[in-house]
Amino acid sequence: MILCVPGPRVCLPDAPSTETPRSMRAETVPSTPCLHIHSTPAWDPTKDLRAIASNFCYLENSGWYWGAVTAAQAHDALQEASEGAFLVRDSSHPLYMLTLSVRTARGPTSIRIQYSCAQFLLDSCSPARPSLSSFPNVPSLVQHYMGPERKAEEGKALEDMPSKPAQQTIQETSVVLKLKRAVFKPQGLPSLQHLTRLVINRHSDCPDQLPLPRPLLSYIQDYPFKV
Repeated sequence: MILCVPGPRVCLPDAPSTETPRSMRAETVPSTPCLHIHSTPAWDPTKDLRAIASNFCYLENSGWYWGAVTAAQAHDALQEASEGAFLVRDSSHPLYMLTLSVRTARGPTSIRIQYSCAQFLLDSCSPARPSLSSFPNVPSLVQHYMGPERKAEEGKALEDMPSKPAQQTIQETSVVLKLKRAVFKPQGLPSLQHLTRLVINRHSDCPDQLPLPRPLLSYIQDYPFKV
């Protein structure tokens, strides 16, 4: 006969409790804050390059872009012209590309043309300066100030002159801008084709819809201005 005697009882450790003792504070894992990064738009140099290149292409075709002439040379060319005669030249100021020289009632003067964010506008001291229009190219700017739109913005433009004496006020160094007639560069008079293109642009609101051969339509679209 076999006698079965129960052996010593083995006490197994209890499963670890997930309950936090009262004397201890449960540890909380800090949540990672959401970072909202507002990135500013990156500057696109190709946009400026396209705007500047197309602008100078238009100016070279215009006939009234005189290039690198001095203010004195431009003023001499306008001295005997009627009021409102104008030309565009390279600016002598290191912070500007172009300058508009114009014959005013007080004589020839020059006005700087500002460039910013692929837009061109006049350097003006008018109180309405923040509302002045800007344009994608200089021919559009000139055309604007030759048309009826000019009267809505007939503010005063600051002359592009060397530093003035302190006693001269803004009123004394400003002019009312009136553009009427372009003065063509003697060495770069426009061709008969270009003059015909100007006439077509002046007498047609939609020259691209005229019944003309495609090469002629393309030529007209290469310079879509009236001046």
